[in-house]
Amino acid sequence: MKFTFPILSLNKGGAQRMLVDITNYLVDRGHDVTIIMLKNSINEYNVRARIIHGKSAERLSASDYPKSDIIVSNFFTTVESAHQASLNGKGLHIRFSLCYEPIFLPDQNLSFHSYYKAPYLVILSKYQQKLISLLTGLTGQIIPIYVNPNFKNLKVRHHNPTLQISAIVRMPEGGWTWHRDQDYLLQQLNLVKNRYPNLQFNLICPPNEFAKSQILQNIKNAKSFRFFTPANDQELCQLYSQSDIFVTSSIYEAAPLPGLEAMRCGAALATVYAGGNTEYCNHESNCLMSYRHQNRLASDIMRLIDNPALRIKLASQGELDSQQWTLQRTASAFEQICKAAICDISI
Repeated sequence: MKFTFPILSLNKGGAQRMLVDITNYLVDRGHDVTIIMLKNSINEYNVRARIIHGKSAERLSASDYPKSDIIVSNFFTTVESAHQASLNGKGLHIRFSLCYEPIFLPDQNLSFHSYYKAPYLVILSKYQQKLISLLTGLTGQIIPIYVNPNFKNLKVRHHNPTLQISAIVRMPEGGWTWHRDQDYLLQQLNLVKNRYPNLQFNLICPPNEFAKSQILQNIKNAKSFRFFTPANDQELCQLYSQSDIFVTSSIYEAAPLPGLEAMRCGAALATVYAGGNTEYCNHESNCLMSYRHQNRLASDIMRLIDNPALRIKLASQGELDSQQWTLQRTASAFEQICKAAICDISI
């Protein structure tokens, strides 16, 4: 099959990683895959698909698209051009919704209506499926998230001179991170740090976002936390594998990956209910999970610090449970959905 994926840019740290992994899988399976990007856009990934650029640096148009069997839009800003290209006979339009934008981003009048412009919808979790069905009446087909094979338990945390507690932070400027409740995360980590000042607290951030964010640079300059900007999966895997406890504070995400990646690398997870993380989180079995209104994240972290047996038990179960979340399963499910859609329209 011939696929076209409109992806406006490929910056590390975002959901685009999943698109790259799936397009690479499709290429390896022998499919003809083209990624179309904005003029002068950035690519920070190792992409095996063909990359072409549109005529504009602002938006894609239907005329930018090559002829293909399937056009796979994703973020709502890629939908209109994909829709028009499909109407012009350039391929069947499938929407691959990596998040439900109207919940947490501006321009809801545009992002909400974008869900009516593709005959097929692919989503990441039961939570996202129920949410979109409730609000739009559409029922998307689920492909599960996955842990990239680059992530594994390096078994190095026993070398730590003291416990390490880690979390990922993102650039707050621009208003795109409120759903991660980052201020709450830092407040809770500071509560724990005040009680356990001799432990090591790590903040991890994509390097391109750290370079742009004065807020994150100010946090680093305050020297309350160790700050890391891993350049690739290998460096991030090392940080996960060093961490005894990994912490996430998101209150809304369709299918958050960092907690699952940290599980695969052997860290005990303390997290807040975000909707999509119920796909892999099981409170008291493979993590500690609280609802945001319970205001319990700091106490859960401290519980893991004070109870090594519980910490080891949850980390071991989390690493075991994470094994089912494979790229092969995810990409294969996506491929099968596309094949079925092609067969559906040809009948």
